[in-house]
Amino acid sequence: MAENTKIEWTDHTFNPWEGCQKVGPGCDNCYAETRNARFAGGQAVNWGPGAPRRMTSAGYWNKPLTWNANHEAFFAEHGRRQRVFCASLADVFDNAVNPSWRIDLFGLILKTPHLDWLLLTKRIGNVKPMLADLAHGSDPDLSLLDMMPLPNVWIGATVVNQEEADRDIPKLLAVPAKVRFLSMEPLLAPVDLEHACDLAEKEVCKGTWKELADPYICAASLRHGSVAMLDWVIVGGESGPGARPMHPDWARSLRDQCEDAGTDFLFKQWGEWMPGEKDGDTVKLSFPAAGPHGPANPEFYDWPDGVCAARVGKKAAGRLLDGRTWDEIPQA
Repeated sequence: MAENTKIEWTDHTFNPWEGCQKVGPGCDNCYAETRNARFAGGQAVNWGPGAPRRMTSAGYWNKPLTWNANHEAFFAEHGRRQRVFCASLADVFDNAVNPSWRIDLFGLILKTPHLDWLLLTKRIGNVKPMLADLAHGSDPDLSLLDMMPLPNVWIGATVVNQEEADRDIPKLLAVPAKVRFLSMEPLLAPVDLEHACDLAEKEVCKGTWKELADPYICAASLRHGSVAMLDWVIVGGESGPGARPMHPDWARSLRDQCEDAGTDFLFKQWGEWMPGEKDGDTVKLSFPAAGPHGPANPEFYDWPDGVCAARVGKKAAGRLLDGRTWDEIPQA
């Protein structure tokens, strides 16, 4: 599915800068911080409070222009537009980033209308005020927020538990966007999307968020339930050192909630841990037929309800949920 990245839901990754700061439990085992330290002699020089963010090179910034120029050939081969995951090693709406960098980024986005830009953030509350503070071009009265929703910009929020869902989903739905999506990776607890979306719906429909002016929000929730206000949900378990296991029922519940609402659902991976079936003291592991098998004596984790997981590695665990892949993606 991907051209220059192993991430299942995108074709390209683009990092306008590198560096970030941990803001929640999903950040505990940040792969980008580890990568930053590996390439900086053991210390993550662009991570943490007060750490400088590193702008990437001018040559690197030309890559999206090349992808955009190739849009006809890509569409002819794949039948769809190219997706760009922006800032896999950073956060577009990081408070520590120079605002002029964001202006440059959106200038690039406007120059590449044939690319769909996926802006995923752990700071969804920053999106509206930051875009409102950035003027576009030579018109100081026209902010980037005034231009939203841009036809090639998708806005996503990372949510890993119910507390984050209740806090951040209403903020996501308050942002004018072509597509609004959730990345629930690493999923660390069960999440009731309906509860979080109900909080947003009440605010929108009673007029608290008059500035949103998005009648689709209430109409969709009335037709299909509040979860229909979300266009897409990505779910995945954690990988890498220190990875925490994901209960299979957490993923199944989110899949079922999305199916009921007509929201696209993508199951990205189990991560380091895969669910096993217990028969007394024996655990049966069902590896994907075409995938590698895990270690002979894996580490096990038991939940209080009797469900267990085995640490077999990301490749061995695969990405089958109830025997199949789930690769639904909104069609822009």
